[in-house]
Amino acid sequence: MMKFRSLLITGMLAVCAHQAQARDLILGVSEGTSGGTDHARVLLKYGGLAKVLSGALKTNVNVVFVREFSQLEEGMQSGRLDLALARPSDFPARGLRDYGYQFVATAKPDGQCFITIPKNSPIKSLADIKGKKIVMPEKISYMTKFCAAELRNHGIDINKEAVTYVREQEAVSFYISNGFGQVGALASYSGAAKKWVKEGGPVLHKSVTQPFFPLIAEKSFDKAAIVAMQKALTDLPNSADGQEVLKSIGINGFDTSTEGKLRQLLDWLGCKAGDCVAARK
Repeated sequence: MMKFRSLLITGMLAVCAHQAQARDLILGVSEGTSGGTDHARVLLKYGGLAKVLSGALKTNVNVVFVREFSQLEEGMQSGRLDLALARPSDFPARGLRDYGYQFVATAKPDGQCFITIPKNSPIKSLADIKGKKIVMPEKISYMTKFCAAELRNHGIDINKEAVTYVREQEAVSFYISNGFGQVGALASYSGAAKKWVKEGGPVLHKSVTQPFFPLIAEKSFDKAAIVAMQKALTDLPNSADGQEVLKSIGINGFDTSTEGKLRQLLDWLGCKAGDCVAARK
C-alpha cells in the first residue's frame, strides 16, 4: 500500500511539474514611446518571434503589448512577464540588475547616439559644439541620457550648455534643418535618424555602441531553456522563415555576446539605483 501511495504521489508530482512547465508564457513587448502602435500591430509584428520561442521552449509563448513604462516596470518587478523584449535598453538592464532577470540576447545592430549638424555648418568637431544651441529629445528620455553620457566622455557637460529639449526625435531634425538649433542628438535606430542620413544630413559624430532592444528572461528559466532560445534566435538568418521574422521586427539578427555590455549600461549612463528610469514610470 505504501509503495502504491508513493508511486501515486510521484506520478501526481510529475503531472504537476509537466503542467507547470507547459503553461503558456508571456512575452511582453515594449517599443518605448513609439507612436501609432497598438496591440493588434504588435501581435502581427512579433507573432513570428513568439512562434520561434515557443518551439525552443516546447510551450506556447503569447505576445502582450506593454504600452506604458509603468506596466513594464511592474511586470518585471512582479515576474509577471516571463520574457521581455523592450526598448529603451535601460529597462531590461534594470530587469537584470534589480529583478533577477537573465540575459538572452540583444538586437543587431547595436544602438548609437548620432550628433547631427545642419548642412554647410562650420562645426567640424565635438569640441566645436560647446556654446552652441543643442537640441535633444526629452530630458528624461533614454537617448538624451545616452547622448549626454557620450558627450560627457568627450569633455562636454550638457548641463552647462544651452540645450532645448523636444518631445519627438523628428522635432530634433526639424529644429536643426530650420535654423532653430545648431547641433542635434538622435538615436541611430530611430526613424528620424534613418531619414536624416538618407536625405544626406551630416552626422558630426557617432557614439560608442550600446546594446539595443534586449530580450531578457525571468529568473526561473533554467540554463537549458536560455541556451535553447539563444540558439533559435541566432539561427534565424539561416532560413527564409527566420529572415521573415527578423524583417517583421525590423532588425538584422540577434546577438548573444552582449550580456556584459548590457549589465554595464546603467553605470555608463550614470544611473544609480532608482535613477534615470524611475522618472519615466
